[in-house]
Amino acid sequence: MPRPLFQTLYARLALGLFLLLVIVGGLFTVLSLYSVREYNAAVNQALNRDLASHLVSDRNLVTDGKINHSELKRLFDLYMSINPSIEIYLLDQEGLILSYSADPAKIKRKHVALAPIQRLLSNPDAYPIQGDDPRSHDRHKVFSVTPVPSAEHPTGYLYVVLRGEEYDFAESMVHSDRLLRMGGGALAISLFVGLLAGLLFFRLLTRRLSRLTARVEAFEAEAKDISRADDTEGSGVPGDDVDYLATRFDQMAERIAGQLELLKDKDHQRRQLVAQVSHDLRTPLASIQGYLETLGMKQQELNPDERRRFLSVALAETLRLSKLVDELFELAALDARERQPFAEPFMPAELLHDVVQKHRPKAEQAGVALSISTVQPAMALADIAMTERVLDNLIGNAVDHSSRGAEVKLSVTASIGGVEICVADAGDGIAPADIDHVFDPFYQAPGASRAGHAGLGLAIARRMAELQHGRVSVESRPGAGATFRFWLPLVDSQAKESTAL
Repeated sequence: MPRPLFQTLYARLALGLFLLLVIVGGLFTVLSLYSVREYNAAVNQALNRDLASHLVSDRNLVTDGKINHSELKRLFDLYMSINPSIEIYLLDQEGLILSYSADPAKIKRKHVALAPIQRLLSNPDAYPIQGDDPRSHDRHKVFSVTPVPSAEHPTGYLYVVLRGEEYDFAESMVHSDRLLRMGGGALAISLFVGLLAGLLFFRLLTRRLSRLTARVEAFEAEAKDISRADDTEGSGVPGDDVDYLATRFDQMAERIAGQLELLKDKDHQRRQLVAQVSHDLRTPLASIQGYLETLGMKQQELNPDERRRFLSVALAETLRLSKLVDELFELAALDARERQPFAEPFMPAELLHDVVQKHRPKAEQAGVALSISTVQPAMALADIAMTERVLDNLIGNAVDHSSRGAEVKLSVTASIGGVEICVADAGDGIAPADIDHVFDPFYQAPGASRAGHAGLGLAIARRMAELQHGRVSVESRPGAGATFRFWLPLVDSQAKESTAL
């Protein structure tokens, strides 16, 4: 299933770019507004740098070396009417406000700091320099200043605030909305262009990664050897494409490591199988060769009974060799799944009776009794030929491991969702260390004799049971015999399982 768009690396990069542009745009707007204010203040102070001195000279504020207070009052009244954007203050040499043109109710300071005034007088081109605003306790504004009555004999300062309260109010009324609209429009256009360019660049950058992610998803969806658990696990991988690919890479690495371990195990089994097959083939061949060579070299010395005995042994070994080769081919075909079961409904109880009748002569010859203790009728869905082969191996194995006079008990019972056939012998049992290996090919317990068996019968029985969706298990205690349980699914349960699959 394709991953949601919001989980892709492209979407996350786009979101990150959008947030970055918003932050950068906001900082740019704030810095721009601050820079514009500083620039306007510098321009205003530069243009009106000599305004205070011009007011003194043009309005005759100094007469006979003294300040003309009546003319100063007229100046205050005049500029409050014709140019309310400036505010004029008369300061003494300590910065104390002596008189002013502003509304007395709005004056918050009684004293103006002299440091900015001295700095501007000593360096008139060092602007913008902001001084105290008498209408606020903490606000500062650009100003123009000149000593009065003269620079040679100053008794105070004419202090002109260039952007008074009336100017601030008019500017906020006229320009605030316009600046916001202009700044907002510029920011929106910048964001749109930057986001569009970024999305195009990120698309080109992540295009190959998106193709790789899609190919991995398609491989995971179409692979036939991936279990359902892996598919469920992979569908909910959190994060973006990189996280998805990292998770898939880890899963693939684990799967490859598991397959390598499986190959190593298979290779070890193959080597062991070759060694065991060589041993089991060499034994009857050596026996056949020995008897035939003896028969050939001493043919004239042997009487007819000895010749018949030699030929009989050679023939028995030949049959044993033929059976071993047939079992090897059969096991190989089962492992390669070249032989597939043909499932059909049948009664296991009826088949069990037929198989018991087939093995009864051999059992009687060995002095072993075969008895069917419990039979519960039930219809199983399986391959009849394979089921018969499994029963042949289990019953034959039980007879071979039972002592003379013992009894092999068989039963057919209904189990959960299936039919269970039990084959219980009264032999020596299986040691706990060997019980997990009884179904391994060519396995032989330490100290035990093969008695003509290659150790493939139980391995073939398990392979055939598994191909029919059944199972074979064993329970045993040393000295108490062994019980093999062969389970097959019922007709209804098998049909439901096939539908679910």
